[in-house]
Amino acid sequence: MTAHATSFDPAAGDSRAFRDALGRFGTGVTVVTCATPSGPLGITANSFASVSLEPPLVLWSPAKSSQRYPFFMAAERFAIHVMGADQFDCCHAFARDGAAFDRYDWHTGDGGVPLIDGCLSRFECQTSATHDGGDHSIIVARVTRVTTQDGDPLLFFAGQYGSFEKAS
Repeated sequence: MTAHATSFDPAAGDSRAFRDALGRFGTGVTVVTCATPSGPLGITANSFASVSLEPPLVLWSPAKSSQRYPFFMAAERFAIHVMGADQFDCCHAFARDGAAFDRYDWHTGDGGVPLIDGCLSRFECQTSATHDGGDHSIIVARVTRVTTQDGDPLLFFAGQYGSFEKAS
């Protein structure tokens, strides 16, 4: 039996239905960190993408409605941590509390950027451009250092966290 497809204009329709449709695209999960005058700050995000290999560029998109938004927009340096399946608690903590560092192993990198240990990949970044993106901003950054290790990814799909199962 084939599921019935729904079609609608997202500008005129229900914003929840549009969000649900976007949620059909499974993504990895990241925690983005930066230094602020009052200490380290983190936020869980799945709006991360590679942009260019030469030069090495990535992007992420913080929500303008977030109380943490101004700090990330002001940060010249930050780090994007690609989280492993065993780091759900860390992702959940930073989704709720930007100062959740006391519960996890981390150290300070270049420019005072907080770096969370044990992630699958970590991209230390320097902001190169910002763009308006509706209710979000788009931050494009040059990657200055990469740290990576093996492990299973933490994924996000249809509003839920999960893991990867290889196709046979």
